[in-house]
Amino acid sequence: MGSSSPRPVVLDAGALIAFERADRLMLRLVELAVEHDRVLHVPAGVVAQVWRDGGRQVRLARLIGSSSLEVTPLDPDEARAVGALCGLTDTADIVDSSVALLARRLRATVVTSDPQDIRRLDATLSVVRC
Repeated sequence: MGSSSPRPVVLDAGALIAFERADRLMLRLVELAVEHDRVLHVPAGVVAQVWRDGGRQVRLARLIGSSSLEVTPLDPDEARAVGALCGLTDTADIVDSSVALLARRLRATVVTSDPQDIRRLDATLSVVRC
C-alpha cells in the first residue's frame, strides 16, 4: 500500500477573512501547513476581494507575503475560463469561479465560508466550511 499525500488546499475570501480575524480553525490550518511544509493556494482575485489596508491587516499581510501561500495570477487564459464557468453556471461571481477552477485544476479541497456558492460552480469539489 502506498501512502497518499494530503490534498492541496485552496482558500476563498471567507477563509482569508476568518484567518485575519484569528479564527482558531483557520489559524490552526495555516500552522499545520507551515509545520508540514505545505503550501496553501489562493487566486489573486481573492486577495483583491479581502485586501483593504496592509497596515491594519498585519496577520493577512504576513500570510500573503509568506512562502506558505501561493497566489495564482489571473492571466488571459484563466480569465476566459473563469468567465466561461460563470456563463455555464449562470453566476456572476468571478472570484468564486476562480476559486473553483483553481481547486479543480489542483484537485484541491476548498476552504470557504459559503460551501453552497462553490458547489454551485462545481458540485464535484471537496469543500470544507470555515
